Amino acid sequence: MRYPTRRSLLRAGALLIVSTVPTFAQGNQTNQKMTSLFKIVSVKDEVVIGLSADELAGLGGSDAGAVAKAFAAKGTLTVWQYAVRKAANGDLEQAPRAKIGLIAHDSLRVEPYATPLKVIAHE
Repeated sequence: MRYPTRRSLLRAGALLIVSTVPTFAQGNQTNQKMTSLFKIVSVKDEVVIGLSADELAGLGGSDAGAVAKAFAAKGTLTVWQYAVRKAANGDLEQAPRAKIGLIAHDSLRVEPYATPLKVIAHE
C-alpha cells in the first residue's frame, strides 16, 4: 500500500484552497453590501442583528464601534434579529426573524458577525 507524500498532500490542499476561496469571498462581499450582521453580546445571551446600509448611515458609521456608540447615545435601538433558516431549495441562509428592541447596558458588547451563508436583506 502506497501512502501519499507530504508534497502531494500540500499540492492537493493548495488546489482545494485556490478553488474554494474566491467563490466564498465573492459571495460574502455581495451579501455584505446589502445587510451587515452584528452580534450583540450581553451577560445573559447573544443575538445576531442585521442593519442595512441606510440604517448604518443613520447611526453614523458602518462598523461595530459606530453601532455601539449610537446604541449608548440613544439608549435603545429597534433592529431586525437574524437567524439561520432553510431556503426553499434546501440551502441554509441568514434571514430576518423578528423586529426586536434592545436596551443599552454597561456590560453590552457589539461585534461584527461573519457568516458563509447567504444573507437575506430585511424590509
